[in-house]
Amino acid sequence: MNEFFIHQRIESVWRTESANIIAFITRMVRDIGIAEDLAQDTLIIALERWPVSGIPDNPGAWLMTVAKRKAIDLLRRKKRLDQKYEQMAYEMNTNYEPDLADEIDEDIDDNLLRLIFMTCHPVLSKNARVALTLRLVGGLTTEEIANAFLVPEPTIAQRIVRAKRTLATANVPFEVPQKTAYAERLSSVLEVIYLMFNEGYSATSGENLVRMNLCNEALRMGRVLVNLIPIEPEVHGLVALMEIQVSRFKARTNTEGEMILLLDQDRSLWDQEHIKRGVASLKKAEDLHGTFGRYALQAAIATCHARVDSPEKTNWKLISALYDALSKITPSPVVELNRAVAISMGYGPKAGLEIVDTLLLEPALKNYHLLPSVRGNLLLKLGRKREASEEFRRAASLTQNVQEKKFLSKQAKDCMK
Repeated sequence: MNEFFIHQRIESVWRTESANIIAFITRMVRDIGIAEDLAQDTLIIALERWPVSGIPDNPGAWLMTVAKRKAIDLLRRKKRLDQKYEQMAYEMNTNYEPDLADEIDEDIDDNLLRLIFMTCHPVLSKNARVALTLRLVGGLTTEEIANAFLVPEPTIAQRIVRAKRTLATANVPFEVPQKTAYAERLSSVLEVIYLMFNEGYSATSGENLVRMNLCNEALRMGRVLVNLIPIEPEVHGLVALMEIQVSRFKARTNTEGEMILLLDQDRSLWDQEHIKRGVASLKKAEDLHGTFGRYALQAAIATCHARVDSPEKTNWKLISALYDALSKITPSPVVELNRAVAISMGYGPKAGLEIVDTLLLEPALKNYHLLPSVRGNLLLKLGRKREASEEFRRAASLTQNVQEKKFLSKQAKDCMK
């Protein structure tokens, strides 16, 4: 195997194993920044040795063993090594190549769950949580994160540095939160994954409508979370939502990358395996709780589309009812805007427009391009073409995404034909 393929293999292994390694070392040294530094040192050793010696049979165990020894050396130097680690250090000859039979007796899943809760701690801003989680849990480089969000790499690097410093200053413990704070903290974790997925599914800026790497990373993290805490219905609900949304990727754009609206998509292109997994996850959420939360309700709405083979068969009245339920548990102008769309499809454009018009003075939607976009569509259906064109032009001026801007500008022109 040549060096290029070995480096590719190392990158793949690292993406898979880095979160477990950082989580384990964080538990040892009690500092997430130091843990990442030791993990990166371990990666450098692998990059130096494996092209010469070959990739070990169990590369994950090799990396973990080296990282453990580095942590023990650090603790020894700082004279913070307790009797347990002294015994471990005695048994590990520092000149000894990693033995893949070395037992890793800590609960890796428990450590990973602690790491996820730590990187998504509410003491951090949303942007910092997303960047730090992608870096430490997702294993992405700062360059990859910067490219995904179209943000300069130094900006992402600073976010990550500040986030680690904030966690250290706030003495955020490396633990799964107690019952009294568990719901709030889990909500923060789910929100980070949800934000990550949404940015990938409908990119707020840039040349492309979709950023697949972000969506795939969010879905991967969601699946990891399901395995770590399988008894939480909203975790299953979020995974269900992402699975069903991902199923539409091939149909969302044409060969030129131009966007295609949901009702105009070729449903034969929808990925049935993702839909099946999404429906199964939604069923698990229902079985665990009986009533749907924020993410499960959105998954249920997505399922209404996924279960029919044409737009005409869509049960818009059921979707309207689901949005009614969603607006009660998470009231927001965006939910209300989506509810207006469902109402317009189930009960006519006039009914939808009445709801949309109540949102025109909503501060949170002042620069939200989908408000004039939705209003333009409803005005067009009512035959008010000139007003519709003006709304589409306003929507185009508000979005930073190139494909959305092109689509909305075309809609504005088509209204006047």
